[in-house]
Amino acid sequence: MRKQALSGILGVLAALLIGALVLLLQGFNPVVTYAALLQYSLFSTSGFAATLTRSVPLVLTGLSASIAFASGPANLGQPGQLIMGALGATLVGLFVRLPTGLLVPLCILASLAGGALWSGFAALLKRVFAMDEFIVTLMLNFVADYFALWVITYPLFDTSASSPMTRPISMAAWLPDVGGVNASVLVMVLATFICWLLMSWGRSGYEWRMTGQNALFARIGGCKVDANYVRVMLITGALAGLAGGLMIMGGPHRFVKGLGANYAWDGIMIAVVANNGILATFLYGLLFSMLQQGAIGMELVTAVPSEFIDVLQAIIVLVVVAGRVSLNMVFDKLATRRKLREESKE
Repeated sequence: MRKQALSGILGVLAALLIGALVLLLQGFNPVVTYAALLQYSLFSTSGFAATLTRSVPLVLTGLSASIAFASGPANLGQPGQLIMGALGATLVGLFVRLPTGLLVPLCILASLAGGALWSGFAALLKRVFAMDEFIVTLMLNFVADYFALWVITYPLFDTSASSPMTRPISMAAWLPDVGGVNASVLVMVLATFICWLLMSWGRSGYEWRMTGQNALFARIGGCKVDANYVRVMLITGALAGLAGGLMIMGGPHRFVKGLGANYAWDGIMIAVVANNGILATFLYGLLFSMLQQGAIGMELVTAVPSEFIDVLQAIIVLVVVAGRVSLNMVFDKLATRRKLREESKE
């Protein structure tokens, strides 16, 4: 755990240094650029609140991918599952009339169900027709995207709007701000804690991790591999769907074209750089959110194109992932030498 944390910190620092070199080569001051980035993402009240809110879909889709990859299934359907979760919350928010205390939980359940049903369809195709979920979940992303576009363009189109979008959901389904931060952040933190408990201390999490490392060993050891596969697909789909539902309920409170943006794909990238760790996924989600939120202010102050953040994120992924194995080998060698020296003294 310590080695992973240290290798991650060193990797991020090395990536920031490489990013600074890129800025210098382009004629920009890296100190001023990074200062502006931090100012607009962490060191202002509005920027910090926006960073936390932006992290919600990144962390939740990252958790979805992390749990799936650590458990065996190659679930790459987070973008589609996010969209279906957002549609579920939108439908409930539009057509159900209940007080806030009942409507908010119902919308959250609808978003969980939407994502779970979409991933469950991929799991069904895997179990019945032996179709590879890697391909199926990827293709279902396009189906979800175009289906949602049809829904918001025709049956649920807001006639007063100039572009595809639904009417606003009931105000009773809006998530309030708590201390200047949207309540969706609290739901995200709670979901992260539950995932950490499940994967670190739960029996199911142990079986899933064993299956992800060696499915044959897990099956021989008594794990219900097939049933666990379905459970993992449903849970990871639900997490991605929750991300979409919270995006609707936290704002813009309606389903608009392009709602998911690249959040889910970034979440998958976060899972890769976090090596499928729950806490690491949470922290990298906050880091990437900070970079994306600070990009706008950075461009305004320093004229550095906001696309630089895309480059910086890519550098972080490459350096951390590529350096993880090498650093671990170095740490193991140093630990071995230290142990040998201690034994020789005895």
